[in-house]
Amino acid sequence: MNNLENKNIIVTGASGGIGNSIVKKLNQAGANILASGTRIEKLEELKKNFENIKLLKFDISQSDKIGEFIENATNELGGSLDGLVNNAGITQDNLAIRMSLEEWQKVIDINLTSTFLMSKFAIKKMLKNKSGKIVNITSVVGHTGNLGQANYTASKAAIVAMSKSLAIEYAKKNININCISPGFIKTAMTDNIDEKFKEVIVSKIPSARLGEPDDIANAVLFLSSDQSDYINGETIHVNGGMYMAWQNNFLNY
Repeated sequence: MNNLENKNIIVTGASGGIGNSIVKKLNQAGANILASGTRIEKLEELKKNFENIKLLKFDISQSDKIGEFIENATNELGGSLDGLVNNAGITQDNLAIRMSLEEWQKVIDINLTSTFLMSKFAIKKMLKNKSGKIVNITSVVGHTGNLGQANYTASKAAIVAMSKSLAIEYAKKNININCISPGFIKTAMTDNIDEKFKEVIVSKIPSARLGEPDDIANAVLFLSSDQSDYINGETIHVNGGMYMAWQNNFLNY
């Protein structure tokens, strides 16, 4: 059983669909959660459903304030930190020859650099506990590449490599750093996709459906629990077999 009773966990990007589900699953498992995001009205809606969670509005693009955020969040949770879920991220899509340096850098800074800094300052707290779990949310396109997303795919692929390095550095300290790589998940973002294009996407997924936010949250729950103690530096692919099918098609091309 994935029991997180009395575990203190920070979840970023909690105001989105996947973030909501992550908070729900961890809360049901007994964790003490600090939910963070940029949309305070969405966070307040979340608290109506889960009254015991704590909220802290924060924009992870403020890289110079991340250390202070981790300090404040840890204090809100009672002074110790057991887990961090780096779920926040952005996209700014464009074809490479049209992509501005600002579009490139903003996505790299928020998705990669901020995830590194969040992890860095969280690890400092976890070292005091002599244990901890960090779960970084990446993307299937970080493994396959994607049209118009050179910045986004680079940031997500780099998170995987960074997580492996952090796992090597801190495994002996009983700190686990792993990734979850979602495929196409039903969220407000995918709801806006043209239905014909959505059919094309689903046709490339062996499971023949889009994923649910709970599919990601279930994997986060596992990696945040003691049941994953011997898993470190790994990526769990949650995409209905899409990445596997892409690999097979590529090899058979």
